[in-house]
Amino acid sequence: MIEVYAALMLHEAKKEINEENIKKILEASGAQIEEAKIKALVAALQGVNIDEALKQAVAIQTQPTTTQEKKEEKKEEEESKKKAEEAVAGLSALFG
Repeated sequence: MIEVYAALMLHEAKKEINEENIKKILEASGAQIEEAKIKALVAALQGVNIDEALKQAVAIQTQPTTTQEKKEEKKEEEESKKKAEEAVAGLSALFG
């Protein structure tokens, strides 16, 4: 996972994401260097638009919140409707 963070740091700094640069970041942080993970990450990121991938990740992350908000709004609406019905029922009992 730390390799991914290193790649994100390079991306943010507008530096090339390659094995050498990732190793430099990991060495500077004192992290263990795993050659296989670094090679796999660099290969996986070839041709990937990181900015677009981050936007999609944020959109996916916020989507459940939106769904949750809709559920809460619906629940509040139902409670409000129920209270109104109870008030009407109480008034009709008075004049029934």
